[in-house]
Amino acid sequence: MQNNSLGTQIVRLRQRQQLSQVQLAERLFVSRQAISKWEKGAATGGQAWDC
Repeated sequence: MQNNSLGTQIVRLRQRQQLSQVQLAERLFVSRQAISKWEKGAATGGQAWDC
């Protein structure tokens, strides 16, 4: 994962708010797996909505 990648930013902001992947997923109405894929850079927004 690149230092300034979107995934890194998601992790940093999620942790700053003291949210788990599950909590963030619930707030965004997506699956925990989608959050994980975004953070790893394995998927971007459109691709992860199918999770």
